[in-house]
Amino acid sequence: MRELPQKILVIRLSSIGDIILSSPLLRTLRKKVGNNARIDFVVKKEFAELVKFNHHISITHELDTALGFKGLQELKNQLQKENYELVIDLQNNFRSIFLRNLIGLTDVVQVDKLIWKRMQLVYFKRNIFNGIIPVPIRYLKTLNGYEVFDDGKGLEVFVPDEIQFSVSGKIASLKLNQYEKTIALCPGAKHATKKWQKEKFIELGIELSKTYNAKIILFGSKEEEPLCAEIENKINSTFKNSCTSFAGQFSILESVAAIEFCDLVVTNDSALMHIACAKHKKIIAIFGSTVKEFGFIPFQTESVIVERNDVECRPCSHIGKNECPKGHFNCMELITVDDVKSEVKNLLN
Repeated sequence: MRELPQKILVIRLSSIGDIILSSPLLRTLRKKVGNNARIDFVVKKEFAELVKFNHHISITHELDTALGFKGLQELKNQLQKENYELVIDLQNNFRSIFLRNLIGLTDVVQVDKLIWKRMQLVYFKRNIFNGIIPVPIRYLKTLNGYEVFDDGKGLEVFVPDEIQFSVSGKIASLKLNQYEKTIALCPGAKHATKKWQKEKFIELGIELSKTYNAKIILFGSKEEEPLCAEIENKINSTFKNSCTSFAGQFSILESVAAIEFCDLVVTNDSALMHIACAKHKKIIAIFGSTVKEFGFIPFQTESVIVERNDVECRPCSHIGKNECPKGHFNCMELITVDDVKSEVKNLLN
């Protein structure tokens, strides 16, 4: 066993879900090295709020991508002064390699992104993965030589009290005590082939409102605001005031705080899925063009993945595409509202 040093740098620049998936490593690493050690984190500026309040992190270094290569150079110069003894690279791409190679340190561990296995599955439909290993476990494997292992406590995101109180006030206006269940719908995703159809989210929302006397809350980014507004209006036209959209109204941490109030989250394979995991919610995740083997799955919370394993062209990408390469989109077309509704029943009961 190698002894962990007292000054450690963790690099995970993006994106929301991936950063949240690093939280078990940070927690178990802190427990291993103690409170006096330095554990610093490098992240893109736009995602910094996800880690800057984390109790296990000492200092957050932010990469300002708006500055281009100049921002990367400035950050490298800043990191060189710190004299880190170990770098844990969870990004393992051009930017992170540039940073870690030029801060004068040879003790570096990096995540295995399993690119060869991923390519075999995407392009040749050869599954050579040795089972399904969640990404947080892959991250922890970078520290196997130091005997840092999973503690079974799942994901976490730290939310400051002032944000939690502010969001609680907004949620209070919904009068959730009038409803039997509060169910979150997350209809967005970065790529089109990871999105279950809008019409199905509308039908599902109506069915859940009727069956469970449920309050439906929609979550999404600013770009997803029109999508969520249309879903909200269609659901409310059948069940008045049963649906409220917060899409585009909440920051990342505000979304984390708001999901706390939900009994169940129905989501595409997106960042909001991982946010719901961090709050240990019951989750129904709808997978289209992506598959479990890639490791980006609900982690250590009660969950069900709804997918069509009989669609032979899955997966067509490890991150999703802007449109179905085959033109039929069967990976999502063949997932029915009844498929999802039956899983809701199982989880809520």
